[in-house]
Amino acid sequence: MTEDLAPALRRLGWRRKPQVAAVRLEGVIGSGGLGPGLTLRSLARPLEAAFKRRRAAEVALVVNSPGGAPVQAARLHDHIRFLARKHGRRVTAYIEDVAASGGYWVALAADDIVAHPSSIVGSIGVVTATFGLDRALDRLGVERRLYATGPHKGMLDPFRPENEDDVQILKELHADTYRDFVDLVRARRGDGLAEDDSLFDGRVFSGHRARALGLVDQVGDPMAVLRERHGDDVGVRLFGPPRRPWWRRFRGEGPETVMARLEERLMWARFGL
Repeated sequence: MTEDLAPALRRLGWRRKPQVAAVRLEGVIGSGGLGPGLTLRSLARPLEAAFKRRRAAEVALVVNSPGGAPVQAARLHDHIRFLARKHGRRVTAYIEDVAASGGYWVALAADDIVAHPSSIVGSIGVVTATFGLDRALDRLGVERRLYATGPHKGMLDPFRPENEDDVQILKELHADTYRDFVDLVRARRGDGLAEDDSLFDGRVFSGHRARALGLVDQVGDPMAVLRERHGDDVGVRLFGPPRRPWWRRFRGEGPETVMARLEERLMWARFGL
């Protein structure tokens, strides 16, 4: 439509339907045995396309993630903020089932965060999960042989007894990442945060409770909020990474893929999902 024709059509009562450019951020953050996961590499193009959508009234991040790799969460957050400044766009995060840990880290890139009343929000902290299988090897009569160039090169090997020095190194790594996470929450949420010790102890909250604590700005169903903001005829244009070719979905699954699926399932199960 030309610029000269648009005013005339508006006088006749014609108008374009409002549109929202949405990017779906669903799944575990980081690369793994199940494919690319939520990473900057997999989402850079759909994010760029969404922010370039001139007709869009806003850019929406539809977040449903139990967390994952902190570096990828930070990179996604920073890239979204870069695009928002570059294109002068306002960003809203709409939380579905869960935005926990790294999922909430990414949601912090939005100017406004909307959660469903029953959404699970928070888990502001850092966690590492592993197994201790050394006693199982003893029962089986199996000897673990590990050759390394330094005393901590094989740290946290699940087939060796736990070493307190290794655990201390891990705690120091956790402390650095945790501090970055807390600083980001305080910087992005500002004075709206409640003075409550439970905010940063790793627990999760319902959407209602997260609103009271200042972790989100509004509670409500995402589509209801969009209609309230932009009208009943609002349209949503969804941008996302390309789907896997159909023939790759029928490949056999080896032990590594099965373990990756189990690990991902356990991440969701931490939140009852």
